[in-house]
Amino acid sequence: MWLLLSVCVFCLLGCSEGQDRATLWRGNDHSGRCQYTFTVPSPSETSCSPTVSGGPEMEGLKARLSLLEVLVARLTGGEIGGPGAGSQSQAGLQEALTQAMGERILLQGEKERLERDVEGLQRRMEEMRRETERLQSRPCYPQPPLLPPSIPLQDSGLRPAGGAGVLSHLVSRPGRQWDTGSLRDPAWQYGGNPVLQELKAEVTEIPAPSPEGPEDSTGCGELISIGEPVSHRKADSIAGKYGVWMQDPEAVAPYGGKMVWRIDTVGSEVRQLFGYEDMDQLSKGFPSKVLLLPEPVESTGATLYRGSLYYQRRRSRTLLRYDLVSESIAARRDLPHAGFHGQFPYSWGGYTDVDLGVDEQGLWAVYSTNKAKGAIVVSQLDPHSLAVKRSWETSIRKTSVANSFVICGRLYTVASYTAPNTTINFMFDTATGQGKEVALPFRNKYRYNSMVDYNHAQRKLFAWDNFHIVSYDVRLGHQ
Repeated sequence: MWLLLSVCVFCLLGCSEGQDRATLWRGNDHSGRCQYTFTVPSPSETSCSPTVSGGPEMEGLKARLSLLEVLVARLTGGEIGGPGAGSQSQAGLQEALTQAMGERILLQGEKERLERDVEGLQRRMEEMRRETERLQSRPCYPQPPLLPPSIPLQDSGLRPAGGAGVLSHLVSRPGRQWDTGSLRDPAWQYGGNPVLQELKAEVTEIPAPSPEGPEDSTGCGELISIGEPVSHRKADSIAGKYGVWMQDPEAVAPYGGKMVWRIDTVGSEVRQLFGYEDMDQLSKGFPSKVLLLPEPVESTGATLYRGSLYYQRRRSRTLLRYDLVSESIAARRDLPHAGFHGQFPYSWGGYTDVDLGVDEQGLWAVYSTNKAKGAIVVSQLDPHSLAVKRSWETSIRKTSVANSFVICGRLYTVASYTAPNTTINFMFDTATGQGKEVALPFRNKYRYNSMVDYNHAQRKLFAWDNFHIVSYDVRLGHQ
C-alpha cells in the first residue's frame, strides 16, 4: 500500500512542478487489473490542467490518504481520543485482563473441586457395586418360624430379659421341633456340638478415660476432642451454599441467648441478617426478624457478642460493630495492615481474609499481613472500640488451612474443608506464644466447610458445610 501511494504521489508532484521528464502511472482499471501509464510533458503545455490536480483521481487520492491517516492514528494511539487516550485504553484492558485471570483461577479451583467430588463418587459407586455383588453371592439362610399370635406369652414360656431366654425355651420345649441350624449366625464359627444356653448380662455405662486427662466442664482447657456433626437445617437455594450462623454467648435484652442469627454470604451485596427465636424455628425456616445492614458484609467471618454483630466491610480491611438494639453502626476501625479481598484467604477462598470470633476471653481477629508474609496473625480486640489490644504472629500460613477458631485463648486450625475425615492440625497458645502440631479428628460431613466458629456458652462449634447448618460438641481438658 505504501509503495503504490509513493509512486502515485511522485507522479502527481512531478506533473505539478512541471519537471521536464517522463512519469510513470500505475493503477487499477475498471476490471481490477493493474494498468501502467507512461506520460511525457507536452511541448505546448507548461503544466497540468486543473482537471488533473482537482479531478476525481486527485480527490480519490486525498480520500485514501485521509483514511490511511486515521488508520495509522488508531494503530499508534495518537490523535484518536485526545492525549492520553492510548494509555487509558491500555490501563482498562490490563484491568479487564487481571479481572478475567482472577475469575479464571476461581473457576479452575471450582473445576478441580468438582473433579475430585466426581472421582470420590465414582470410587463410592465402585465400592457399592462390589458390596452388592458380595451380598448377592452369599447364600440365604432360612428364617425360623414365628409363634402363632394366639399363643399367650405366659403359655408359650417366653420370658423377658432377666428370665429364661426366648431361644433356649423354643429349643427345649417338649413337643416342638425346631431346626437349630437355621438359627445359627453363619459368621459365628465354633467347634463341637452346638448347645444353646441362656445368657444373662448386666451393662453398666462407664465413661472412657481421656488420654489427655479428665474433661473440665466448668472452665477453660485445651481441646481434647470434637464430636460428630449434627445438622440443623439445609439451605433451599444457591444463596445458602456458604454463610455464617451465630448465637450470642453473652446476649443482652431484648434478644436472649436462644436467638439464632444467620447471614447467607453468596453474592456481591450481602446485607440481610435473619433472626430466629430458637433452633426449632431455624430448622423450620421461620425468621422472626430480618435486618438490613447499612454496609455490605465480606465473606463468612462475622460473629456476635454482647448484643452486637461484628463483621468486615466488603472490599476493605474495615471492621464494623453493628448494634442490634439501635440497628445502627456503633463503631468502625481499620484492622492495621490486614490483607483483604483475596490477599490472604483460607484455602477454600471466598475472600476469607479476616475471620472474627469470640471465646471465654473476648473478641478475636484472625488474618495476615504483608509483613507476616502470609502467616496467621491473631489479635485480641477491644469489643467496644475495635482497637487492637495485642497481637501474635504464628508459624502457619493462612492459605494452607481451611478454617480456624479460638477456644480459651488458643487458636486451632482445620486442615481441609473438603476431606470427609480431616484433622485439627495446629494449635497456638496466646498465653505462652508457642504453637504446636496436633491431630484431632474432625469431620466435614457434607464436604465443603466454609465457616467454623466457637460458642463458649454452649461449648459447641458452629459450622456451615455445603448448604448445611451444623454444630459439633467439644470436650476440653483441665487448664
